[in-house]
Amino acid sequence: MKSLLVLFSYHHNNTEKIANVFAKILDAQIKTPQEINTEELQEYNLIGLGSGIYSAKHHKFLLDLADKLPQVTNKKAFIFSTSAMTGEKKVAKDHSLLREKLQSKGYIIVDEFACKGFNTNSFMKYFGGMNKGRPNAEDLKHAEEFAQNMTQNLQKK
Repeated sequence: MKSLLVLFSYHHNNTEKIANVFAKILDAQIKTPQEINTEELQEYNLIGLGSGIYSAKHHKFLLDLADKLPQVTNKKAFIFSTSAMTGEKKVAKDHSLLREKLQSKGYIIVDEFACKGFNTNSFMKYFGGMNKGRPNAEDLKHAEEFAQNMTQNLQKK
């Protein structure tokens, strides 16, 4: 299965740490949204898109790329993120805009992953930030398990 990860990670490279784990398991290349030629995406069986969460949504560069994607049929994608706070409802809400954009282009979202990341945005920088040291070894282990399970589930289908 040919896989690609589209990643935007810059503050503390939290999401990049997760993407590197995915890349190893999926044998995937990692590119930024700015490096993507939307036509080349046709070459891939699975595309993962991820960034930190900013104001309850993925980074603008990722959302802008999703808007430019051509219509596809039954292409598989997954979504991932790191953020200050997680929880099933919060993650579902944070991922909703990117999920909707991808689904409207014909992508099938096969799974989603999120974990906490070190956050020094806004006023938090004055208090030393939130979630220092995250993603940690346990988060990276969960990312590895996620990618392995996703791969196994896709091979069954």
